[in-house]
Amino acid sequence: MENQTFHSPVREAGFAGLGDYAAIGEGRSVALIAPDGSIDWWCAPNLDAKPLFDRLLDADIGGYFQIVPRGAYQVSRRYRDNSNVLETRFETDSGTVLLTESINSTLAGRLPWCELARRIEGVSGEVELAITLRFGTAAETRSPWVANNEKGRVFHIADIMAMFRTSEDIQITRLDDEQVCATLRTAAGSRSLCALLITENEPLAVPPLEAIDQRIETSHTGWTSWVESLSYRGRYPALVRRSALSLKFLWYSPTGALAAAATTSLPEGIGGEKNYDYRYAWVRDACLIIKAFVYLGALEDCKAAFSWLSQTIIRHGVRLRACYALNGDEVPSERYPVLSGYQHSQPVRVGNNARDQLQLSMYGDMLVTAQHFIEAGHVLDITTSRMLGELANCCADHWRQKDCGIWELPELQHYTHSKMACWMALDRAVALAESKHIEPTWLARWQRERDRIRDWIESHCWSEQQQAYLFYAGSEDRLDAALGLVHGYGSAVNRQRMLSTYRAIQQQLGDGSAMLYRYSGVREEESTFLACAFWLVEAWAEMGETRQAEEAMQAILKTLDGQGNVDIFNEMYDVRSQSWRGNMPQGLSHLALICAAQALPDSA
Repeated sequence: MENQTFHSPVREAGFAGLGDYAAIGEGRSVALIAPDGSIDWWCAPNLDAKPLFDRLLDADIGGYFQIVPRGAYQVSRRYRDNSNVLETRFETDSGTVLLTESINSTLAGRLPWCELARRIEGVSGEVELAITLRFGTAAETRSPWVANNEKGRVFHIADIMAMFRTSEDIQITRLDDEQVCATLRTAAGSRSLCALLITENEPLAVPPLEAIDQRIETSHTGWTSWVESLSYRGRYPALVRRSALSLKFLWYSPTGALAAAATTSLPEGIGGEKNYDYRYAWVRDACLIIKAFVYLGALEDCKAAFSWLSQTIIRHGVRLRACYALNGDEVPSERYPVLSGYQHSQPVRVGNNARDQLQLSMYGDMLVTAQHFIEAGHVLDITTSRMLGELANCCADHWRQKDCGIWELPELQHYTHSKMACWMALDRAVALAESKHIEPTWLARWQRERDRIRDWIESHCWSEQQQAYLFYAGSEDRLDAALGLVHGYGSAVNRQRMLSTYRAIQQQLGDGSAMLYRYSGVREEESTFLACAFWLVEAWAEMGETRQAEEAMQAILKTLDGQGNVDIFNEMYDVRSQSWRGNMPQGLSHLALICAAQALPDSA
């Protein structure tokens, strides 16, 4: 992939741009690194823990860990090929430095502690670097303190122990409860290391620096080995591989859960209130990521993720919640820590109240994903098979209700996407029962309810005036880009109506390019939603409209060319300011690219 280059990057009111971050991770936590060498976000030891570094949400009191040249510099960054190991090159008038960063793992899997490694190599000349470490206080709810130990100085941040390890050539100029400051002068051929070791309510291992340094290479080997095991052979392979690696940031290896994103409260519009916590596993997002893993040929990831999701649903009594914590517990209700927010966008939220919403489309998500899971070569156990049958019955019982829809809106309505997803749920249930993957006891009932849903949609959700399926029954002229996800309904029920709907969505929810707003009426308060654009590409392709699909895909990629977050995507892209918005890395954005590329024919 191309380098991302900056000339002496400047922060705006203390904040780096949301399009300027790179990510590193190891399947348990994700750190976000600004172009000025500052790690501004890292929740450790777990992705949904309180952040150790949170300058991303408060430039004044937030914690960070920065390595940066003194004086003017140019910086360029790239991931190593087929890897999530990040390389940053600082060029100054006096010399060049290469910074290689990784949250380390082993070839056998993640470490039992978090190990953030930052290798500093002198490429040419001499460069003086400033190193600053300040642990966050989690919105002033904890106060870090340091204690001497025979192994070194250990920081205590509530239940977390942290050790800052450095090579001998790094000169510590300050080390106290509040901050660590250090300097390093590189020379051509020099090699130094900074590392953070983190554990929570457990003893802390203190490996040799040489072992930490070597594990950067071990981690790189692990990433490249995973990519080489993928069987994807479709279009845009380089982009697909990079998005696959971004999805791996969100795969929480201790359980197999799939987080929606690695951050909380990054605004959909600067200064707006749509700032949510996405560090949990949404049924919808997890199902779509599993689908992407199927297309990638990542059999192990599919199995782990689908098994976790099924077991979590069963554990909660087959009462589908919109989202679950990464350990399978209920997501906490929203609270509002006292932080200024990214560029003062309030409120900052922890937890998510979507956990209590009724979202009927989840039935379709689960049954469709089960079919993908089986087609990928898996065999259902009896417990999971029965759970899917129960979900189909719940869908048959409840599809007539109003719900909050895929966009989790407070207004209960008969959302067209929800109804079409319910149709798809029962259609897949019928197919799974006929192929003996789930019990066929209620087969006839599912067939009848499926047809009733179809008749209801065609009678209540179609607008002759708009020549499109509406956002919800009775919404007059409003449209919903999420209908790109339910092209299977259109292919089976009314192809011409669905194609007409997609043309209306492109015209009314587009911005003149291929980028789309989520639904009618949000243009002024948020940015275009990246996944929606890719969903429409997939829909065009799956319905045989190859030319439309190709043109839309190329238009998306042209719009995003040179705008990448070092190859990670946020949730939204503001076409007016040409800047990224929302949480990141965003699973929906990356999986949608994979599914769109997979749907395109092998040759244009």
